[in-house]
Amino acid sequence: MTAHERTTFDPAQMDPKAFYRVMNSVVVPRPIAWVCTRSADGVHNLAPHSFYTVACVDPPVVQFTSVGRKDSLTNVEATGEFTVSLTPEELFEQVNATGTDFPPDQDEAEHTGVVLEDSDVVSVKRVAASPVTLECRLHATTSFGDSTVVFGRVVHVSAHADAVRDGRPRIEGLRPLARLGGNEWSTIGELKEIRRIPYSDWQADPSIGQALRGD
Repeated sequence: MTAHERTTFDPAQMDPKAFYRVMNSVVVPRPIAWVCTRSADGVHNLAPHSFYTVACVDPPVVQFTSVGRKDSLTNVEATGEFTVSLTPEELFEQVNATGTDFPPDQDEAEHTGVVLEDSDVVSVKRVAASPVTLECRLHATTSFGDSTVVFGRVVHVSAHADAVRDGRPRIEGLRPLARLGGNEWSTIGELKEIRRIPYSDWQADPSIGQALRGD
């Protein structure tokens, strides 16, 4: 195997913002939580958060990170509810624009032309054109340095009917955007499907390992 020359990045020796850019370029692609919240005064906020994933299956919990004290965090703490709408490829420019640092008393959805609609369970609205939305109630928050991780208990999921097949939302109906490094984004591109290999198959068929190792 050919040895590769490596460039190293030491967080202890780098400016935090510079190392943040490195991390953003390495942890890719990242799904985007299009988080809708409502302030204590009733103003809705819509913002994309790309530090986002599933935290727990049973009970169902998702998490997103507020880097700094964003309006999303303040509103969730005030009302205890939020929605996470998937960011579809067709709303690329609107998703990006809702990341603008509008003042807390202004509604990003109104500025960017994103239509919100009532959710089924929580009082916070969801993105009408998003093919699937998770409705959440605040479970907990945990702070690390300059960031706060928000954990939300998923209490309801709704999806556009034409995005669901065989009992679950399908990627061809979702067409999600993802974040990369810098100002880069991506779409789903080429789909690949592969079955996980049970250990019993691995034991029974030595050619599986041989093919992977290139024996």
